[in-house]
This record gives sequence, structure tokens and C-alpha cells, in this order.
Amino acid sequence: MHYHKDAKLFNNKFWVGYFFSQSSSVEAEGRRHYFRYRLRPKLLRDVSKRDVRTSILGQEIAFPIAVSPTAMQRMAHPEGEVATARAATSLGTGVILSSWSTSSIEEVAAGCSPNGPRWFQLYVYKDRDVVRDLVRRAEKEGYTALFVTVDTPILGRRLADVRNKFALPSHLRLANFSTKQQHSSGVKSMQDSGLAAYVASLIDPSLNWEHIEWLKSITSMPIVLKGILTAEDAKLAVQHNVDGIMVSNHGARQLDGVLATIDALPEVVEAVRGSNVEVYLDGGVRSGTDVFKAIALGARAVFIGRPSLWGLAYDGEAGVRKVLELIRDEFSLSMALSGCTSIADITPDLIQKDRFLVMAKM
Repeated sequence: MHYHKDAKLFNNKFWVGYFFSQSSSVEAEGRRHYFRYRLRPKLLRDVSKRDVRTSILGQEIAFPIAVSPTAMQRMAHPEGEVATARAATSLGTGVILSSWSTSSIEEVAAGCSPNGPRWFQLYVYKDRDVVRDLVRRAEKEGYTALFVTVDTPILGRRLADVRNKFALPSHLRLANFSTKQQHSSGVKSMQDSGLAAYVASLIDPSLNWEHIEWLKSITSMPIVLKGILTAEDAKLAVQHNVDGIMVSNHGARQLDGVLATIDALPEVVEAVRGSNVEVYLDGGVRSGTDVFKAIALGARAVFIGRPSLWGLAYDGEAGVRKVLELIRDEFSLSMALSGCTSIADITPDLIQKDRFLVMAKM
């Protein structure tokens, strides 16, 4: 089933423009980065039994694939983030809830399976009381980590949103905020999207390491920095005693020409070697083989964003579950055909980068 093609049949320019936009890149270019990594299988191993379990920050998940934070999911399906959370946690894996969700922190927590892994993505607002409130509510509802987005001091120029003059549809709202807090989410501009106006008015562009220290002072939850792409920043993250790094380029929707996450991953992994900082990958994953490659290059787990949205748009909770099952099963197959029976068996010597691979137009 080609979920990404069927999902586009939901012919709403805001939905398609927002969820499918990239800064000014195309999907095929991102895929080429994954194709450049070739597999070196180890054969004549007994792979009749395979264990795909791993853990994130001490919490076990059934397989190393979880769901990235994506905003405003009720544009894709009426049940939005609740359906996504139900699907992920029913399979024994986790989900990160976006600050900009159209279902609230409380609604999503209630929809998760008992003890289902759930984490909260946080933007740092100029109004620190807003941040404190979000953190407090996430803690109360059993979210077990903060994924702090660090690559969006201002919003990248998303041309599809600009053309469409994107604003959240009037029947939806950013469910984690009061009407007063989110008042500018519906701002329309002749030059930018309503979302850009929202970010400019409310998100703190001065975000720096002092803010990370402040966040650590107001919560006992582990802190993961989402958006780190370089060894230099990864080393600073270790120095500031964060708990994890999500190697992410925000779906290639922020900085045009930015590194592909699969290419940035090895240097980040090397930079934190010897520390307790866990490294995850987000961005460009479309198959279980992609997951296998990321694990081999040092990621502890991989997060998917757009694929889960395609499943959500196609068939709600069942669609998200099917997408996760497909990628999970492909990953298990890649393990078997590469001679691996556990996550620990997936090592860098199973990967070779072909620097000169040129892909035909996809």
C-alpha cells in the first residue's frame, strides 16, 4: 500500500502544503542519502529467532521505531494525535506529542495504552509561564521526557505555506494553549504564513544553552535536544548534561541545504562516545532498511514523522498502526538477512558508504 500517494488524495491545499513541504528540497534528494549506504551482510548465522526490543531513557520499547512530534494532526484525521498515540502505544512503542498539537496533553495521555511510552516536545516560549505550564502538565500526565526543539529560533521559509497563506483551519485550535496564548496562530499575512507570524510573536529567538540549564531546573524529566546535527553541538550537549540528542533537520523544513540526518548521525554518535547521552535519528526514514542503517551507524532508536501522517490520513489509528507494523517487519527482515539476532548485533561494519552512487530520478 502506497500510503503517501493515497494520503495525498485528501485534497486540501493547507494539509498537503503544510505536511509535505520542505524548505526548498525534494523528497527524492533526501532518499538518495539513505541509498548511498549499502549493506554488508554476515551470512551463515542462525537468525531463526530475533529480538528487536530496545529502550529509550530506560523505558523499554518493543522495537526501535517510534513516532516523531508532528503538529496539527487533526488536519489529517478527526482523531489526530490521539489516534497516533493509540496506534503507537498499542504496539509497545512510543510517541512524542508536539507542543502544537490539536489534541491536548491530557487527551493524548488518556488515549495511550496503560504505561504506553509518551514524551513531550517543547518549544521555548518568550513567556516562561507558558513553558512552566506545559512542563507541569506533561509531568502530571505521565510523559517521561522533554524533547526540546532547538533548531527553530525562527521559522524557516516554507514556500508552500507562503503561497497558501497557511493558517490553522478555523474549526481547529492549538489544544495545549488558552485562547489568549494562541491568539496569533490564525494570523494571516500577505508575505508569510500564519505559522511564521505565530513563531515570530511567541517563540524565543534568543534560545541558548542558558535556557537548557533553566529547563533542567524546573523539571525532573530527562531532556533530549531535538535538532542537533554537528559534533560541536553534541559535545556541548554532553557538557551541559543533557540526556539525549535527536539528530533531526526538522523534516528539511528549516535551513535550506542542511545536512541529511543520516549523514550527520555518525559524527554526533562519535562526539558523545563515552558519555551517557543517547542518540536518536529523525528524518527521511521510509523503510525498515533505513532503520537498520541508522542503528548500524549508532542511533539507539529511529523516529518517523511523515509516514505516520500518511497512515493517519489514510485510515486513522489503523493506518498508523499498519505503517509502524510494515516498517517494523521490514526492519526485522533486514536483521535476518544481515545475520543479526538482536539490536546489539547491528554494528557499523555492516554498512559501507558509496560516495559515488547516483540514483535515477525517482
